[in-house]
Amino acid sequence: MLQDRRDPIGLDALEARLRQDLEWLELPGKPWVPRREANGQTVVDVVILGAGMCGLAAAASLRLLGIDNLRVLDRAPAGQEGPWLTYARMETLRSPKTLAGPALGLPALTFRAWFEARFGQAAWESLGKIPRAQWMEYLVWYRQVMGITVENGVTASNLVPASDDLIAVQTDNAGSLLARHVVLATGRDGLGGAFVPAMAAGIDRRFWAHSRDAIDFAALAGKRVGVVGAGASAMDNAASALEAGAASLDLFVRRTTLPRVNKFTGIASAGVVHGFEALPDAWKWRFLHHVFGEQTPPPRDSTLRVSRHKQARLHLGSPVQALREQDDALVVTTPQGEHVLDFLVFGTGFQVDLSLRPELATVGPHIRFWRDRFTPDAGQEQPELAASPDLAPDFAFQEKQPGLCPALSRIHCFNYPSTLSHGKLTGDIPAVSAGARRLAEGIARRLFVADSALHFARLQAFDTPELQGDEWPATPAPATSDQNAA
Repeated sequence: MLQDRRDPIGLDALEARLRQDLEWLELPGKPWVPRREANGQTVVDVVILGAGMCGLAAAASLRLLGIDNLRVLDRAPAGQEGPWLTYARMETLRSPKTLAGPALGLPALTFRAWFEARFGQAAWESLGKIPRAQWMEYLVWYRQVMGITVENGVTASNLVPASDDLIAVQTDNAGSLLARHVVLATGRDGLGGAFVPAMAAGIDRRFWAHSRDAIDFAALAGKRVGVVGAGASAMDNAASALEAGAASLDLFVRRTTLPRVNKFTGIASAGVVHGFEALPDAWKWRFLHHVFGEQTPPPRDSTLRVSRHKQARLHLGSPVQALREQDDALVVTTPQGEHVLDFLVFGTGFQVDLSLRPELATVGPHIRFWRDRFTPDAGQEQPELAASPDLAPDFAFQEKQPGLCPALSRIHCFNYPSTLSHGKLTGDIPAVSAGARRLAEGIARRLFVADSALHFARLQAFDTPELQGDEWPATPAPATSDQNAA
C-alpha cells in the first residue's frame, strides 16, 4: 500500500532526499583553496566564532562553495548554542513558520521539511508557530546533516593580527589558531553586552537581573516582581515570572502607549534584502532611524501571556527614575509614584561596548564606526545607530585610520550590529540565508584573489588532455602529379 503523503516519512528519508538534492546540484563544491602553513602551524581558512543560527548558516554556505578548511567554535555546551534554551523565554518564535530561514535555497533543509518528516503534513497544517525548543532541535539536526563540526566549550580570548593577512585566534582552552578570515557570529550582544541603566550599579545583585541573565524564576514564586521595558524580552520575562507564581508583576514602560506596528516586517521583500546594502548612507540611516523611533512591538502572543494574569499591572508613561534598597526590598521610583518590589528584571536590550568583548581588545580600537564618518541630519540623531560598525560589502570591519591594522579587514561582523550597513540579514530568521551567502561569496572572492598567483600556476600546470589524438580518422595523403603521370 502506498504511504499517505500526509504521513511522516522519517528523518532518514528526508536526509536521503537532501543528499540527492546536493548531488544533483554538485554541492558541496570541490575544495579549491590552497592549503597553507605559517611558522610551522597549519592555517585555517575561516574560523567562525559562534555556532548559533548565524554561525551554522555561515559555515554551511562556505562548505557549499568548496571552502572546507573551517573551525567553528562556541563557548556553550553542545546543543545549547544561541539563545534558544538559555535566555530566550518566549513560548514560540515570532517569525511565521513558513519562512525558509537558514535553508540556503535547499527545500529539504527547511524547518518545514524537518517537521513534516517527523510528524506529518497534518501536524504541520495544525501547527501555529514554531515552539522555541523545537527550533533548537532543528538547528542541531541542521548542523549534523550539513557536516558542520562544532568545537564546544571553547571561548575566544583575543584576536591578534599575526601579519597583514593572518589573525591569531587565541582561546582560553584550545590553544591559538592561525586564520585567514574570522567570522563573528556572536549574536545580539556580539559587540558588547547587556544594557543596564547606571542607576542599578549601586544596587545589590540579589535584587535585579538583566533579561539576558540566567534567572531562577522558581525562586520568584510569591514575590513582588517588576520588569523594565516593553519589548519582546521584557514581556517574555514578565510572563515567565507570572507563570512561576509571582505574587504581583509590575511592567514599567517609558512610552505612553505600546508600539503596535512592526515596521520592517511591513516592507519585507527581496528588494529590501538585496537592496538595503546598496543604499546611500543617508537613506540607510533614515530607514533605521524611523524603525528605531517607532520601536518594534512585543509579539501579541507574548503580551497575552502577561495580560491574562490578574496580578499583572502595566504602567505606561513610567520610566524608572531611581532605585534604592529599603527594608530588604527594592523601591522603584517613577513619575507615577513609588513601587516596592522584591526583584526587578531589566528588559532593556543590548549595547555596543567593546570593553565587554575581550576577544576584540587588540583590534577594537581600530574599528571604524558610523559615528567616525557620518553626521546625520538635525533631528535624526540616534546613539545606537552611531555605535554601529561601518562594514565593507563582505561584512568585514574597516579601519578607523587606514594602514594601522590591515588585518582588521579579515574579521567579519556577522551579527546583529551589522544591521545599519547590511540590513536585517544577521539577527533574525527571515533573511539569514541571504546574509550567509553574501558573507560566504565575499570570503570566497577574497581567498581567490589573495591566491591568484597559485591559481594561475595551477592553470599553467594543468595538462589533462581533452583530445586523445585519435578523434579524426587517418586518411591517406593525396597522390602527387608525378604519381598520376606514372
